[in-house]
Amino acid sequence: MFQRVFLLPAAIALIVAGCARTDHLGRPPSLTEPRETTEFAAMTSPIPDAPAGPQRPEQAASLWAGQRQSLVSDRRAAARGDILTVVIQIDDRAEMTNTSSRGRGGSDNLRIQSLAGLPQRSGTPMDPAVQISSSSQHRGTGQTARRERMTLRVAATIIETLPNGVLHIQGTQEVRVNFELRELTVSGFVRPEDIGRNNEIAYDRIAGARISYGGRGQISDMQQPRYGQQVADMILPY
Repeated sequence: MFQRVFLLPAAIALIVAGCARTDHLGRPPSLTEPRETTEFAAMTSPIPDAPAGPQRPEQAASLWAGQRQSLVSDRRAAARGDILTVVIQIDDRAEMTNTSSRGRGGSDNLRIQSLAGLPQRSGTPMDPAVQISSSSQHRGTGQTARRERMTLRVAATIIETLPNGVLHIQGTQEVRVNFELRELTVSGFVRPEDIGRNNEIAYDRIAGARISYGGRGQISDMQQPRYGQQVADMILPY
């Protein structure tokens, strides 16, 4: 009974994982429908602006009007549904070296001059009766080096304005080349004053940034171990 309960969830997980690969079985991976994204929902249902008061005719014709259509207005993204560009330029390098050394030595010596008040009469001396010595030494060295480099640009959409004025942005990009689909996703929280005049913001000014660059397709499938091997690596203790 226990084996059935254990194997049933594993079998279901394997079936679901296998069905995900049928999307590009003998054909290119399917692109996500743009109308089903969170960005499209934000652009099609923006928060309405507060109604403005009556405007005089000379104000409507002025070049210095505050509307978005004005030549001198601020064109930076500021409300739900607006679009801005996220510039991702990651060039990180980390190196770490650890060296440890440990040594230990010990010695014990037990001497018996006489046993129960009786002198030693046998030919075998009892002094010393017990003598123990030990020594151990350990030395370890470890080194880790890692470098990541990424240069990308992606358009993101404001999907929410928080009560403190911070903007919640999210952007996705999909590029399909032959039978391989590359996916780029970025999301996080930005301050309106961090958005540049060219309506761009650097990735290091995004709080809680979540940047994902991956893909799916035949090449990605070949680079990953089979699901059975992944399950075995997770369960087996050796």
